[in-house]
Amino acid sequence: MNDQEHIRVSVPCRACLSGEDLDWLGGRSVSLALDLPTTVTCVPGAAPAPRGDWADQVWDFLRARTPGLAPRPPAVEVHSSAPAASGLSSSTALIVALFRAYTDHTAAADPAGTPPPSPGTLAQWAYEFEFAHFNGGGMDHLAVIEGDALLLDGRPTGLPAVLERTAFPAEWAVVVVDSASRKDTSDHIRVVRAQLAREDTALATYLKEADQASADAWWAIGARDLDALGAAMDRAHTTMRDHQGMSTPLLEELRTAARAATGLRLKLSGAGGGGALVGICPTAALDDEVTALREALAAVRPEARVIPTRASAGLAAGAGAPAPAVDAPR
Repeated sequence: MNDQEHIRVSVPCRACLSGEDLDWLGGRSVSLALDLPTTVTCVPGAAPAPRGDWADQVWDFLRARTPGLAPRPPAVEVHSSAPAASGLSSSTALIVALFRAYTDHTAAADPAGTPPPSPGTLAQWAYEFEFAHFNGGGMDHLAVIEGDALLLDGRPTGLPAVLERTAFPAEWAVVVVDSASRKDTSDHIRVVRAQLAREDTALATYLKEADQASADAWWAIGARDLDALGAAMDRAHTTMRDHQGMSTPLLEELRTAARAATGLRLKLSGAGGGGALVGICPTAALDDEVTALREALAAVRPEARVIPTRASAGLAAGAGAPAPAVDAPR
C-alpha cells in the first residue's frame, strides 16, 4: 500500500420507527438507516488520538482478536453529519466505522495477512464492544450495516434476528428534528432491566403495544401507505411516553407545534430524555415541510434544527442473525 493512501469509511446513522428496547427485551422493532453518515479516515503519518478514547478502545478490542497488530492504532479523522447524543445511533456508526477502517487499513498494509471481517462478524464485534459498555441490544449495529428498513426480532442477548429487509419507498423523505436537548439515558437500560426482573405491568403493556406498532409500521412500509406509517409511529411514540416515560415536555411541545403547522407526526427516536424526533413525508413536499417546520419550531425552541434526509443503504448487507422470513401481520 502507498503509505500516503487514506482509508475512508462512511456509515449511516439510524432512526427507530418503532420498538425501542425490544431488540433486547424481545419483540419486533423497525429501524431505518439514514443518510447522515459518520466518516472515519485513516491518516498515514499522523499521531494517534490520546489513549483511552473510542478509537483506542476499538483498536485494543481488535488486537485481542487479530494477531500481529501494533500497540497503537493508525491516526484517524472523524466527521459526523448526525447530531450527537440524539438517539440516532451516531455513536454506533462511529464504532462500526472504526472497526471497518482499522480492518481495511490492516488488510491494505498486509494483503497476505488477515482479510477484513465479514459483515456478520463486523456486526457481532461491534455489538460485543458496545454491550460491554452499555449492556444494551443490537438493533443499531444491524441497522447501520444492513441499511434500508429492517424488521427485527429481539433477543435477550446477542444480535436480534432480521425478519425482513426492504428498500424504503423512494417517494418518501425523512425529516429529523434535533431538539437541541441531549438525550439522557445513562440509567435507562439498568432501570428497564429492573422492571423486567420484577415483571412490571407498565413494561408489559409497553412491550405489547410497541410490538403491535412495529407490525403496523412494517405493513405500512410494504403497502406504501404513508398515512398508516405515520399513525403507527404516532402510537409507538405514545406508548413510549405513557408507559415508559421516554419523552419530555419539550419534545411534546415540539411534536404539537409540528402537527399544528404541517400535519407531520413526529416520533422520538431512541430511549429518550431528549434527543431527536423523526417524521416521514412525501419527497415532493419535503422543501415546503422543512420551511414550515423551521418557522413553527423557532417559536418553541430557537436552537432546534430541522434536518431533511433520506433512507440510506448500509455499510454492507447480510450481517443479520439467520431467521426465516415471516409476514408481519397488520
